[in-house]
Amino acid sequence: MAMLEVKNLEVYYGVIQALKGISFEVSQGEVVALIGANGAGKTTTLHTVTGLIAPRAGQIIFEGKDITKIPGYKLVAMGMAHVPEGRRVFSQLSVYENLKLGAFTRKDKGGIEESLNKIYERFPRLKERRNQLAGTLSGGEQQMLAMGRALMSKPKMILMDEPSMGLSPIYVNEIFDIIREISQSGTTVLLVEQNAKKALSIADRAYVLETGTISLSGKASDLLNDESVKKAYLGE
Repeated sequence: MAMLEVKNLEVYYGVIQALKGISFEVSQGEVVALIGANGAGKTTTLHTVTGLIAPRAGQIIFEGKDITKIPGYKLVAMGMAHVPEGRRVFSQLSVYENLKLGAFTRKDKGGIEESLNKIYERFPRLKERRNQLAGTLSGGEQQMLAMGRALMSKPKMILMDEPSMGLSPIYVNEIFDIIREISQSGTTVLLVEQNAKKALSIADRAYVLETGTISLSGKASDLLNDESVKKAYLGE
């Protein structure tokens, strides 16, 4: 059984239809990438799955439970975490305070400390800057903080929206290495990413979104070698 099933999802902004009945699934332990041009509906898809936008039609099933009408904050406690586009760290709070906020649904004090130590191991720079205000971090460090904050909720599945946006090439490589690590440690990943080549290089499977519909899907390695994908998204 798939961990996440999205069935015939339709979303409108006023009279404009942003998602036109898309269906896809993510199995436990997979990295699945959603790629496509700006305005294709990638962020809308994530926002709808994580309860930030209500769909007009369709169904979202997470671990066999219909979550279509469940608000986002309740999904965190169910094991779903969202790393939003643009990072959205709390700029006036310290790195440590941002990370602690990621664990707001948890009651296990000892476990929270253990998770914090694991985050500091995975992101040594966050440990170095733990007392620094999040707003003073570089873009790459803020992205690490946003990912660390999401991991503090101990998610079964993490949804990431454009994690490499606006980052220098060194940080881009680092962020994708971390996504691969997160997956290898057992967390399922749904990844929305403008950098299609990078996304396909770490994903198991991928879906191509075009103006609110899925135009192509398959193994990520196959899509990397697909002529139409190369031409449209890989600059080849």
